[in-house]
Amino acid sequence: MPRQPKPITATLKAAIKASNLTHYAIAKLADITPGQVDRFMTGERDLRLETAGRIAAALGLELRPV
Repeated sequence: MPRQPKPITATLKAAIKASNLTHYAIAKLADITPGQVDRFMTGERDLRLETAGRIAAALGLELRPV
């Protein structure tokens, strides 16, 4: 059975944790508010695709189809 890709949210959360950057630093790099990062990480809010793309770019990741 082929391996299922991880949801983008799981990938972004893992990348944020592994980055060793503060939520504030990631927010500044992504040009979003630190609260957006905090709420995403706690599961309080989902991200818009544009915001997910900004965070991914700030972490050196690329969003692309599987």
